[in-house]
Amino acid sequence: MEITFTGNTGNDVGISTAGYRTNKFNQKEWRENNYALYLQSFKDRENSEKSRNDATNLINSTEAILRRIDDVTKKLGERILDISFWKFELERVIQDLLAETDLLVALKKQLENAYRATELPLHIVTDNLNCRLRRQGIDLVEDPVEMALLKEMKIINDVRDLLKKTIARAEQQIEANRDAKQKLEMDWSDKKEALEIDNRCGMLRDHHTDKQFYPGSAKFQENQSSPESWAQHTHDNIIMAENERMSSIQLQGLIQNILEDTSKDMVEQHNNVLKEFQKHLQELDDSKFKLQTHLKKICREISDAEKSIEDLNKAIRDKEDQLKKAQTRLEARSHRPGVELCRDIPQYKLISEVDEINNAITALTEHRDGSNQLKNLQDTRMCLEKELSNKINSIFIDRQKCLTVRERYPSSLRLKGLQ
Repeated sequence: MEITFTGNTGNDVGISTAGYRTNKFNQKEWRENNYALYLQSFKDRENSEKSRNDATNLINSTEAILRRIDDVTKKLGERILDISFWKFELERVIQDLLAETDLLVALKKQLENAYRATELPLHIVTDNLNCRLRRQGIDLVEDPVEMALLKEMKIINDVRDLLKKTIARAEQQIEANRDAKQKLEMDWSDKKEALEIDNRCGMLRDHHTDKQFYPGSAKFQENQSSPESWAQHTHDNIIMAENERMSSIQLQGLIQNILEDTSKDMVEQHNNVLKEFQKHLQELDDSKFKLQTHLKKICREISDAEKSIEDLNKAIRDKEDQLKKAQTRLEARSHRPGVELCRDIPQYKLISEVDEINNAITALTEHRDGSNQLKNLQDTRMCLEKELSNKINSIFIDRQKCLTVRERYPSSLRLKGLQ
């Protein structure tokens, strides 16, 4: 160690010129300098000892810090377990919600199929009603068949409205399920990222090289959550998702009941319409048979009436010949000469005969011309023929048009949307 001496002469002289100094240190200065060196040495030793003691204390305190660091690693492990637990719960709820959503989507498709299946029954009942408008005469009646068809149309329209509303409700529930699933997936993604970070932090050791200083990192951020709010956030998301899942399950049961009830109502009313058709067709067939029977009788009666009129005409013609003969005799005898023009018995007989024949011809003519039976019979025949034509037309419409179309009525499975 090089020691430099200083004096109070006011001139500093380097080592190279030491031999040439005219002024030298005195004894006092020499002693003071030594004393200063002793004092400095004491202070340095004292400071060194204190530093060593502080170092020892610091080492001991850092050992406690290291123990706390080990405690942080343990707490990180516990935190990893917490995150893993909630991450597993989120995965479970996501899978459950996804399965329920898939079932609801399948039921929604079944509803749409059922809704499309109602188009054919609606077309059938509309066609039936339009066809029956072509019935003629008295057959254009508001009968039980028409009432059953109108009821069927109302049932179909009500079913279509209900299915349409249920489809809309299913779409809303599916959207709610997907929104809940998205929130769960975002939470799960955050948990996954946080788990990777904490795993990496928990595995970090002093001898690892992938560490460095980050000044300012040891402070709380304003947007940080508390452990309670962190757990409550995930808990709320899971509760919300479970509520949506339960709503989805309830809606699935409702949809199943709706599909079952609507198909049952439509098939039941379809069968009722068929029964009314069969009953009405039986009545039409009976009426047709009776009309045909009466028409045959009327035709026979018309034939007999026409023969009777012909007999009357023949009788009149025969009486007219007899009248001509009697009148010709009277005319001839009126030309007898003189006294021969006598009112004898033949004269009286001929005159009486003419009167009787005239009375007979008059009676026959009046009976022939005064009777309207033939006209009435002919009018009745025309009415029967027209009514029979109406019945044949009604039977054709109900049996050939309506019932033939109703053979295309969809099955119960198709009305449920399963085909």
